[in-house]
Amino acid sequence: MFRHFPSGVAALCSTVDGEPEGIVSSTFTVGVSFDPPLVMFAVQNSSRTWPLIRDSSRIGVSVLAADQADICRQIAAKSGDRFAGVRLTTAPSGAAFLDDAGLWLDCSVETETPAGDHAVVLLRVHEHCTRDNSHDPLIFHASGFRSLQMSSVA
Repeated sequence: MFRHFPSGVAALCSTVDGEPEGIVSSTFTVGVSFDPPLVMFAVQNSSRTWPLIRDSSRIGVSVLAADQADICRQIAAKSGDRFAGVRLTTAPSGAAFLDDAGLWLDCSVETETPAGDHAVVLLRVHEHCTRDNSHDPLIFHASGFRSLQMSSVA
Protein backbone atom coordinates (compact mmCIF):
# COMPACT_ATOMS: atom_id res chain seq x y z
CA MET A 1 0.00 0.00 0.00
CA PHE A 2 2.86 2.42 0.72
CA ARG A 3 4.04 2.32 -2.89
CA HIS A 4 0.93 4.28 -3.92
CA PHE A 5 2.15 7.45 -2.22
CA PRO A 6 4.71 9.44 -4.23
CA SER A 7 7.72 10.83 -2.41
CA GLY A 8 10.98 12.61 -3.04
CA VAL A 9 14.29 10.81 -2.68
CA ALA A 10 17.27 11.92 -0.61
CA ALA A 11 20.79 10.59 -0.18
CA LEU A 12 22.21 10.81 3.35
CA CYS A 13 26.00 10.72 3.23
CA SER A 14 28.99 11.29 5.42
CA THR A 15 32.70 10.72 5.39
CA VAL A 16 33.68 7.72 7.54
CA ASP A 17 37.37 6.94 7.95
CA GLY A 18 38.11 9.16 4.95
CA GLU A 19 35.66 7.39 2.62
CA PRO A 20 32.10 8.32 1.62
CA GLU A 21 29.29 6.25 3.08
CA GLY A 22 25.61 6.80 2.42
CA ILE A 23 22.07 5.57 2.15
CA VAL A 24 19.09 6.67 0.08
CA SER A 25 15.67 7.31 1.51
CA SER A 26 12.24 7.78 -0.03
CA THR A 27 10.85 8.52 3.46
CA PHE A 28 12.68 11.83 3.86
CA THR A 29 10.43 14.65 5.12
CA VAL A 30 11.22 18.36 5.37
CA GLY A 31 9.51 20.93 7.56
CA VAL A 32 9.11 18.78 10.67
CA SER A 33 10.02 21.83 12.76
CA PHE A 34 11.12 25.35 11.91
CA ASP A 35 12.51 26.19 15.37
CA PRO A 36 14.77 24.34 15.69
CA PRO A 37 14.99 23.34 12.02
CA LEU A 38 14.33 19.58 11.91
CA VAL A 39 13.82 17.08 9.10
CA MET A 40 13.25 13.32 9.37
CA PHE A 41 13.48 10.00 7.61
CA ALA A 42 12.93 6.32 8.41
CA VAL A 43 15.69 3.72 8.13
CA GLN A 44 15.36 -0.06 8.13
CA ASN A 45 16.66 -1.78 11.25
CA SER A 46 18.52 -4.17 8.94
CA SER A 47 20.56 -1.39 7.30
CA ARG A 48 24.28 -2.14 7.38
CA THR A 49 25.22 1.41 6.35
CA TRP A 50 23.20 3.47 8.82
CA PRO A 51 25.28 2.28 11.81
CA LEU A 52 28.39 3.51 9.95
CA ILE A 53 27.10 7.07 9.45
CA ARG A 54 24.78 7.54 12.45
CA ASP A 55 27.65 8.57 14.75
CA SER A 56 29.16 11.04 12.27
CA SER A 57 29.23 14.59 13.59
CA ARG A 58 27.45 15.71 10.42
CA ILE A 59 25.41 14.00 7.71
CA GLY A 60 24.85 15.56 4.32
CA VAL A 61 21.33 15.26 2.96
CA SER A 62 21.08 15.67 -0.82
CA VAL A 63 17.56 15.89 -2.24
CA LEU A 64 18.05 14.11 -5.54
CA ALA A 65 17.24 15.64 -8.90
CA ALA A 66 15.21 13.89 -11.60
CA ASP A 67 18.33 13.00 -13.59
CA GLN A 68 19.98 11.23 -10.62
CA ALA A 69 18.01 7.95 -10.69
CA ASP A 70 21.09 5.96 -11.74
CA ILE A 71 23.15 7.49 -8.93
CA CYS A 72 20.35 6.65 -6.51
CA ARG A 73 20.39 3.00 -7.60
CA GLN A 74 24.18 2.88 -7.35
CA ILE A 75 24.29 4.25 -3.79
CA ALA A 76 21.43 1.95 -2.76
CA ALA A 77 23.27 -1.13 -4.06
CA LYS A 78 24.14 -3.82 -1.52
CA SER A 79 27.66 -4.37 -2.89
CA GLY A 80 30.39 -2.88 -5.03
CA ASP A 81 31.89 0.60 -4.93
CA ARG A 82 28.70 2.56 -4.41
CA PHE A 83 30.44 5.91 -4.96
CA ALA A 84 32.51 5.06 -8.07
CA GLY A 85 32.26 8.00 -10.46
CA VAL A 86 29.83 9.87 -8.20
CA ARG A 87 30.72 13.54 -7.92
CA LEU A 88 30.68 14.61 -4.28
CA THR A 89 31.33 17.78 -2.35
CA THR A 90 32.51 17.26 1.21
CA ALA A 91 31.99 20.03 3.75
CA PRO A 92 34.57 20.75 6.45
CA SER A 93 32.04 19.21 8.87
CA GLY A 94 32.44 15.82 7.15
CA ALA A 95 28.98 15.93 5.56
CA ALA A 96 29.09 14.67 1.96
CA PHE A 97 26.76 16.02 -0.73
CA LEU A 98 25.94 14.75 -4.21
CA ASP A 99 26.78 17.33 -6.85
CA ASP A 100 23.81 18.49 -8.92
CA ALA A 101 21.25 17.61 -6.22
CA GLY A 102 18.44 20.14 -5.82
CA LEU A 103 18.99 20.84 -2.12
CA TRP A 104 21.80 20.23 0.38
CA LEU A 105 21.25 20.08 4.14
CA ASP A 106 24.15 19.77 6.60
CA CYS A 107 22.61 17.89 9.56
CA SER A 108 23.30 16.08 12.80
CA VAL A 109 21.24 13.36 14.47
CA GLU A 110 18.80 14.86 16.97
CA THR A 111 16.93 11.69 18.00
CA GLU A 112 16.33 8.15 16.80
CA THR A 113 13.13 6.35 17.79
CA PRO A 114 12.29 2.67 17.19
CA ALA A 115 9.27 2.25 14.89
CA GLY A 116 8.53 -1.40 14.04
CA ASP A 117 11.06 -2.72 11.54
CA HIS A 118 12.44 0.82 11.07
CA ALA A 119 13.72 3.68 13.17
CA VAL A 120 12.48 7.25 12.76
CA VAL A 121 15.42 9.65 12.77
CA LEU A 122 15.11 13.38 13.41
CA LEU A 123 17.96 15.43 11.98
CA ARG A 124 18.82 18.99 13.02
CA VAL A 125 19.65 21.23 10.06
CA HIS A 126 22.76 23.38 10.65
CA GLU A 127 23.37 24.71 7.13
CA HIS A 128 21.61 24.49 3.79
CA CYS A 129 22.22 25.28 0.16
CA THR A 130 19.45 25.42 -2.40
CA ARG A 131 20.45 24.78 -5.97
CA ASP A 132 18.93 26.60 -8.92
CA ASN A 133 15.32 25.79 -9.78
CA SER A 134 16.28 23.92 -12.96
CA HIS A 135 16.70 20.72 -10.93
CA ASP A 136 13.32 18.99 -10.75
CA PRO A 137 13.17 16.45 -7.91
CA LEU A 138 13.43 12.70 -8.33
CA ILE A 139 10.08 11.14 -7.38
CA PHE A 140 9.62 7.54 -6.19
CA HIS A 141 6.15 6.10 -6.86
CA ALA A 142 4.77 2.61 -7.52
CA SER A 143 8.23 1.08 -7.04
CA GLY A 144 9.75 3.23 -9.78
CA PHE A 145 11.25 6.65 -10.41
CA ARG A 146 9.14 9.44 -11.87
CA SER A 147 9.66 13.10 -12.68
CA LEU A 148 7.39 16.08 -12.41
CA GLN A 149 5.52 17.24 -15.49
CA MET A 150 3.84 20.59 -15.78
CA SER A 151 0.21 20.58 -16.85
CA SER A 152 -2.36 23.29 -17.22
CA VAL A 153 -5.37 23.18 -14.96
CA ALA A 154 -8.62 24.40 -16.50
